[in-house]
Amino acid sequence: MHMIDYQPFWDTLKNSTENWYTLTHNYGVNPSTLHRLKHNLPISTVTIDLFCNILNCDVSGIIRYIPDAQEPPTST
Repeated sequence: MHMIDYQPFWDTLKNSTENWYTLTHNYGVNPSTLHRLKHNLPISTVTIDLFCNILNCDVSGIIRYIPDAQEPPTST
């Protein structure tokens, strides 16, 4: 199973001046979006773009990809 992990988001948020409250009240982020991040559920690229803008970071500050250790890499 491949997995998108949002731990970088929480680390970036912790190191910023923003928090759960400011994201929801100042930027209008839906609390269910933060719930989705907390539980590594899918979010849209529009949302990723929004967080990159708010937190002034690259995509790697929001998400990381964790491949399945049992599956060999595929070439394209």
